[in-house]
Amino acid sequence: MKKHLIYLCILTSFLSTAYAQRFGKLLKDTPGAVSYTFRNEFSKDVPGTLDKVKAMGITNIEFSNLFGKTAAELRALLDERGMRCSSLGVSFADLTDKSETVVQNAKTLGAEFVRIGSVPHKGPMDEALAKKTVEDFNRFGQKLKENGLTFCYHNHGFEFEPYGRGTYFDYIVQNTNPDAVFFEMDVVWMHLPGQNPAEMLKKYPKRFKLIHLKDLKIGVPKSTSGSTPNENCVVLGTGQINYPEILKAAKKSSIKYFYIEDENLGAMQQVPQSMAYLKSL
Repeated sequence: MKKHLIYLCILTSFLSTAYAQRFGKLLKDTPGAVSYTFRNEFSKDVPGTLDKVKAMGITNIEFSNLFGKTAAELRALLDERGMRCSSLGVSFADLTDKSETVVQNAKTLGAEFVRIGSVPHKGPMDEALAKKTVEDFNRFGQKLKENGLTFCYHNHGFEFEPYGRGTYFDYIVQNTNPDAVFFEMDVVWMHLPGQNPAEMLKKYPKRFKLIHLKDLKIGVPKSTSGSTPNENCVVLGTGQINYPEILKAAKKSSIKYFYIEDENLGAMQQVPQSMAYLKSL
């Protein structure tokens, strides 16, 4: 009987500690942030901005700019603060023409993922561009996989033009290598073109590995342009995005890292409020 009581006490203590370490009920781990959120601050003072970001409780950053540092210099600054870079955002051109440098930088930073945020295009996506995109993504994905990294594409809106029984985004997902090509969901650039982020996670649960958490000012109309004024990016939970629904769907998907991305120039003030909102869910 004593042994059972001891085991029960140990188990209760373990579960209590584990639960206490959770960030929130719907979001288990503390979210990271996209460097673009603090782009103005990073461009002036990388170490100081890292300190401010860590003070918010954020230690995981997706960098899409090295802000004048080498990958080794940036890694050292992160290590000094107990922070990390789990994903590196690069341009389509860099992954096409400088893939070895991309791989080297990603590994130096300790990143697991390499993502791009767009593909070269003039106007709406068409069938020819969609087919070329599939070829490019399969090539990128294989190259990165061979180097121990994972390729992700960050949706930006224009992929959701109608095509066949779905959209060009569906065509890209369904025709790329499911073992080498993955996606980073940007909830606003999925919501704005009229898509439901939660339903998309349910539709392709194994293809999304990363997600950008942002919110859109109430009243902003639907669009496939992939752009909106910075001031339309608002504190999470105060805009159009249904986060309880999205986070519940995300729990059943393959998403590994959640990043807050706030394009508003007042992000330094807004991000702590977004953190508090996510924690409350």
